[in-house]
Amino acid sequence: MSRSRIISVVTPVYDGGAKYLEEAYVSVRDERERLPDGWDVQWLVQEDGTTGRPLRILPEAPWISTGMASRGGAGVARTMALPRATGELVRTLDADDALTPGALARDIAALEEHPQMGWCISAGLDLLPDGSTVAGPYDPPEGPLTYEALLAAYDVSEFPVLGTHLTARTPLLLAVGAWPALPAWETIATVLCCAAVSDGWMLSAPGGIYRKHAGQTTSQPDYAEVADPSQLRFIVRAQAEALRASGWRWP
Repeated sequence: MSRSRIISVVTPVYDGGAKYLEEAYVSVRDERERLPDGWDVQWLVQEDGTTGRPLRILPEAPWISTGMASRGGAGVARTMALPRATGELVRTLDADDALTPGALARDIAALEEHPQMGWCISAGLDLLPDGSTVAGPYDPPEGPLTYEALLAAYDVSEFPVLGTHLTARTPLLLAVGAWPALPAWETIATVLCCAAVSDGWMLSAPGGIYRKHAGQTTSQPDYAEVADPSQLRFIVRAQAEALRASGWRWP
């Protein structure tokens, strides 16, 4: 009997930030039934911290792997989950978000159909507190995503994709350093670094629900003070530009 091919879904969570984790679990569980033949899901849930409390609500299942490490932010938590990843693809999902039906199957299909590309990303739907959903303001059309287009949008503060909807081939993700140890913008940084060495594919079908709520990290009053925005903007761009200038291309 042949072994399943795996897509590893990585979810960071912190103590006090697991209010919607059960809904994320249901969305991943249901996606296992929608995958192409021969594929399965591994869900890597990583606490940003070492309390163990946010992980206790999850059931024990062979396809769920939990871990902990000292607090370093969501990017660090995602990266610290990667030693447990067995998938040839890695997909991000935040603890307060949910996959849309068929999202993982579409990611897999996109990278199977475009083997020269190292990553893909799907559109998102903002879930507002009143239950309504709104499409992203800058969603690109279905098709190739180039570094030049993404960098141009980044420079005018109109980054067109959700970094939390990235699916990347695992060797590429590791080669670019996974998620950098930044206090914010780490998902944008990873997308730009992937794009610097490999074109990607945009999926116009929404791949997830991006929940807008008072408890999310980016809505906290002190979130704007986690770092100097000009320093963040510089380092995210500089890292991607350095990769681009190296001349190395994936694969």
